[in-house]
Amino acid sequence: MPIYLPPISRRRFLVRSLAAGAGLALSPKSFAAGSRADPDLWALLSDTHIATDRTRISRGVNMTNHLAGVSGELIGLPERPAGVFVIGDCAYDSGEQGDYATFTSLLEPLREAQMPIHLALGNHDNRERFWAALREAKTVERGVADKQVSLLKTPRANWFILDSLDRTLSTPGVLGAEQLDWLAQSLDANQGKPALVLVHHQPDERPDPEGLKDTEALFKVIRPRKQVKAYLFGHTHDWNVRQDDSGIHLINLPPVAYVFTLGKPSGWVQANLGADAMRLELRCVDKTHKAHGQVFDLKWRA
Repeated sequence: MPIYLPPISRRRFLVRSLAAGAGLALSPKSFAAGSRADPDLWALLSDTHIATDRTRISRGVNMTNHLAGVSGELIGLPERPAGVFVIGDCAYDSGEQGDYATFTSLLEPLREAQMPIHLALGNHDNRERFWAALREAKTVERGVADKQVSLLKTPRANWFILDSLDRTLSTPGVLGAEQLDWLAQSLDANQGKPALVLVHHQPDERPDPEGLKDTEALFKVIRPRKQVKAYLFGHTHDWNVRQDDSGIHLINLPPVAYVFTLGKPSGWVQANLGADAMRLELRCVDKTHKAHGQVFDLKWRA
């Protein structure tokens, strides 16, 4: 039962604004809700780690403040993104229902600004509590039973959102044979556009992996299917862009929340899709960070 958070209707938005007073009706949110959407502009987020308690601090970071800051930046863009991806570890530690209540409330301004939000799960999430907390959210076409898996078709690319959550609080992740079969069949049925694969866990082919345990099996699916252009992931709380031997771009998204290594950037990534390429721009929470505004122009493999 895959779930995503749809935009809040204009009618509901206006009713809320009027109920709160004219000041809110003229807030930046209302202008964002009326701004033009760019169908090729996407916001890529990972590792928000939102706790039930909005004042919670971890590794010196208030995670709520970080996500609220990113949300405000997205709302302030001159053209609004076609959508927002959050690639796992939405919740703070063990995926409590209260974490998801706070998480979804922090995303509400984006929904009011007419940005749909597509969610993946990580090892700090709990699938059952996630679904319970978001039971009123819009469901999308089921990919694999009991997995947060979906295919999003857009003008320039098909986004494949996979579920690598194995067990909550167990560091490595796994996709499993059923999900890999679904991916292979879905890729074969949708060959006309570039395919971008989103998984929380990083590729990891070591004997004792901390990332995706069935990395080799995933690569056997995506490498020979030339429409697959990129594999996007989080989990490591790092920012890195590289290319494997087959030409697939491996994009490690930074955490919105905290970093594991002092000096690394936290933030989000702005993705602009072209006909045969994608431009990535790092948007740091700390605008003085030396990596803020870093750009990668990725050419799709033939």
